[in-house]
Amino acid sequence: MSGIPGLIIIGESLNDSVPSTHELLERGDFDGLVALACKQASEGAHYVDVNVGQRQPELMAELVRRLQQVLDRPLVIDSPDKQIAEAGLRAYDPARARGQKPILNSVALGRVHMLELLAIQPSKVVLLVSEAVAEGRTVPCRTAEESYQVAKELVRRVRETGFPISNDDIIIDPGVVPLATDSTGQLARVLETIARIRDDKDLAGVHFVVGLSNLTVMLPSKRADGSPVKGPLQNAFLTKAVPLGLDMVVASTSRQYQFLPADHPAMRCLEECLACRGPRAIVRIRQFYTSAG
Repeated sequence: MSGIPGLIIIGESLNDSVPSTHELLERGDFDGLVALACKQASEGAHYVDVNVGQRQPELMAELVRRLQQVLDRPLVIDSPDKQIAEAGLRAYDPARARGQKPILNSVALGRVHMLELLAIQPSKVVLLVSEAVAEGRTVPCRTAEESYQVAKELVRRVRETGFPISNDDIIIDPGVVPLATDSTGQLARVLETIARIRDDKDLAGVHFVVGLSNLTVMLPSKRADGSPVKGPLQNAFLTKAVPLGLDMVVASTSRQYQFLPADHPAMRCLEECLACRGPRAIVRIRQFYTSAG
């Protein structure tokens, strides 16, 4: 649950990449999937992410229908597969979500054809700006300037569709990378991208989202002294990113999110990682979870 005013939480657990959810999907256990979504809503999720992996589109449609029978939260239709996403959007009924639009996650330059789905259902849309296209290939953005240019191009493509989408319907995802492997300053790119887009008057009012758990994947749960690792580092990131404009996270609803003081060990660790490049940044993270106190 968020203790940060204005931070919108998208419940992350109903996703095929989560082993326990994968098992529910494999068994076709709709009751279990619905119970998982309801649990996230009861814990404060503003949206519930729905990702069924590479399964039949009808499964996505049926799951959306069953969720909306008992849940009044809007859903995030999360699939890079156009047919699966289309099935979810067709099944979605805004009236069952207090009139709120779904979110289509996500559109990248390598799959701008996904924007055609906005004809099916008025939606908010996540634009992924961590990757560009060069010579017909998808390549990662290495700098905030590259991500900013991708954001401008994707917003231009959205506006060219002619669908009634305001900046309030646009959600920018700068693509968080794991701290455990960030030797090239990608976390700094994320923060700089948010600030750069926020300062563009043509993009005023857009929202920003990150997959918060991606930040701490591959890290242990506890430090050498038994204190937590992931929650404090995620809170340290939020302490940096929310004032810049981050206002949405795909995250666990069971974790308490809050700003940290500057002298908190996780805050000091993150600041030092942002100042480092190369192996030193990874070494600093390792020091954080192997040390005590």
